[in-house]
Amino acid sequence: MNRESKIMVTKDEIEKVIAWCEQVKKERNRIYVIERNPFRDEMDWMRRFVLIEIDRPKEMAAKTNLVYDGTIKTLWQYMNNDWRKIEPDIRIQR
Repeated sequence: MNRESKIMVTKDEIEKVIAWCEQVKKERNRIYVIERNPFRDEMDWMRRFVLIEIDRPKEMAAKTNLVYDGTIKTLWQYMNNDWRKIEPDIRIQR
């Protein structure tokens, strides 16, 4: 895979996933929620996550799922033996 075919994560996509997580939180009114990932066919970078765990502590969450931390409105993925914040990729044009 060359650099141009790298899967990009945009700020808008992150904001869309966070907004969905916040809506589910409001609807379910639970301490934490585990939902099927509705974005798998829409966003390339979301394909690898079958489930989204909303407000579930990372220590308890499955390492194959996406985790949303509603206290700081952040998405997390497990990579290279650590939980890493998902941030938008920035492409520098020359």
